[in-house]
This record gives sequence, C-alpha cells and structure tokens, in this order.
Amino acid sequence: GPGPEGPQRRVVVVRITSPIAWLRTRFYYLLIRLYFDQEFSVEEFTRGAKQAFSLVSKLLSQRKLDLLDELVSPEVLQVLKEKISLLPDSHRDALAADIDSIMYTTEGDVRIYYDDDGRKFVSILMCFWYLNGANLPDEVPGGAKVFQIVFGDESTKEKKHLLTANYEFQREFTEGAKPDWTITRIEHPRLLE
Repeated sequence: GPGPEGPQRRVVVVRITSPIAWLRTRFYYLLIRLYFDQEFSVEEFTRGAKQAFSLVSKLLSQRKLDLLDELVSPEVLQVLKEKISLLPDSHRDALAADIDSIMYTTEGDVRIYYDDDGRKFVSILMCFWYLNGANLPDEVPGGAKVFQIVFGDESTKEKKHLLTANYEFQREFTEGAKPDWTITRIEHPRLLE
C-alpha cells in the first residue's frame, strides 16, 4: 500500500517444492542439530548466508578479491581472479547485491559427508534472487533472457534486473576445526561464466 514516500513495493514468491526434497532437507537439518551442532538454526544460518552473499558479491563487483581470503576457499578464489579480470563492467556491476535487494532466498541442497581422513563436513547450497540496476543488455551471453522489472511511472522509470546467484557454504565439524563457514562455490549464471 501507499506509504509516506509513495507506493510500497512488494514481491510475492510462490514456490512449489517436491515433498521428498523438503523432507530430505529437513532430515539433514535434524542430523546437523543431533550430531554436529545442537544450536544450529536454519533461520540464523540463512540470515548469515544473506549477509555473506551481499558482502562477497559487492567485493567481487569492486574487484577487491584480496579481502575474500577468510570467506572463500582458495580454489574458488583462484578461479574468481581469472574470471573477474575478463568481465565487462556491466556484468561486474551486476554481481553486487545489496542485502535489501535480495528478494528471495532458499536452500538448494544440503550434504553431510566424511573425507578419506575421517574429517566431517556439512555443505549447504543457497540460492539467491536479487534486484540489480546494472546496465545489462536484454539478452546476455548464452541466449538467456534476463528478467526486467520497471518501477514508477513514465517520468520516474527505474529498470531493475532480477538476477540469481548460488553460493555453497561448507563447514568442517571435525573436533578442533575452526567453527567457520567457508564459501566453496560461487555461481552467478550468465554473468560469471
């Protein structure tokens, strides 16, 4: 409804999830709480993931990759250094996601696994949909259409693109390991390929 500064914007997302996928994800969250971290909260993790996504995407956009050492795995950071240097400015600008521009967040996959040395890991893939005002062409490489949303009337038109990103967060739960989540995969489809 209208607010003191004009009409409020509101996005409604309708998501139809497979009941099996939903149960599987909830089962993994239960296992994390039972065997790894009794204080684990999906809501708290999602809040932290949104903050990390916003920070990392802005640093990528600004080419400040040296500030990502503690947040992103070394393997991913090396790949990012190569890709970011080749991006046109419009695509680099489109990487940045302000936390208030994140329209929707959901988990894509949850995995619990052990490596050959017996170390325990939890990995959670988070999917983000965000609005960005970068000057992107209607068609980006790969022939995919970028969704555009226009706000305001003809005199105050503001064009935004609805973009997606996938970030995978991993944490080692082996005794003595640092209790930090690290980003082990970053995907900005059609921007960072």
